Amino acid sequence: MSPVGKSVRLFLVDGDVSGLRVAEIMNWTGQVLATSRSNLGELMSRKEAERTGVYLLLGDEQAYIGEADVIKERLRMHNRPESSGGKDFWTEVVILTSKDSNLTKAHARYLESRLISIARRAGRLELTNGTSPDPIALPEADVSDMEYYISQAQILLPVLGVSLLREQLVSGPVTADSRAGQLSPVFVMHVPGGGQARAQEIDGEFTVLADSQARLKWVGGILKRPSHNRRDLRQKLIDEGLLQVDGEWRRFIRNFVFTSPSTAAAVIVGTETHNGRSAWRVEGQEQTYGEWQTQVIEAEERLGAVLGRTP
Repeated sequence: MSPVGKSVRLFLVDGDVSGLRVAEIMNWTGQVLATSRSNLGELMSRKEAERTGVYLLLGDEQAYIGEADVIKERLRMHNRPESSGGKDFWTEVVILTSKDSNLTKAHARYLESRLISIARRAGRLELTNGTSPDPIALPEADVSDMEYYISQAQILLPVLGVSLLREQLVSGPVTADSRAGQLSPVFVMHVPGGGQARAQEIDGEFTVLADSQARLKWVGGILKRPSHNRRDLRQKLIDEGLLQVDGEWRRFIRNFVFTSPSTAAAVIVGTETHNGRSAWRVEGQEQTYGEWQTQVIEAEERLGAVLGRTP
């Protein structure tokens, strides 16, 4: 059976990808708007900002999730200097509301609680929320509606470049359905000195799995190409306690998503560069990550031809 598709509408209000964006899914009453803090005035001038809903404040390393009867009033408060009760860390804002204005205060409080819980599990950014309120009691039908709302928001937010709610899942057994990249085989990389790291491509992201080992110290010398920034990334993982000392090794205490298999490999072996496409191999096999990826692409092309996707 072919996967069920979604028709997503993305409107660039100013014709600029860095400006105000409005995202919708066909036949869904929810609506998501995103923009930079510098464009906050434009967002607050829109009718959507006058509705009840949930908002996300996003910075480089931190985020805040809140709800409000009138979203723009809460955003105005957060835009004040921190000395006046505002928040300084955020540079992007996302609001989630409804086109039919049927979201109530109770719905918004339920969504806020659930989104905080999902964001904490995902661990993408540090949440600055002081508390994690339990979901408010709603009628069974309303709970179902709100859970559906969340599922649609989780589809739209990555389209807008927001991964806050994208959970880093540990997958189950590999099946034939893994060909589309939703679930890859487990990849293994041997670390000089006898260590081993394991990774998996989950929903298109290269994820090093918890308990993977890495070299105790950086051995690659001074970074010569700042664009890679791999030494700094490794140090950040150490500073945040994600890559901890474990005897003669460092160990990942939870899953971590890297931008590429080569970045993951370089951080793990402690060098400036490392070819992850050849270093990672399918567990129990000689097939490299690069060979596996080529195989997946060719399989997708063949399937597309069978289903008539090709011109």
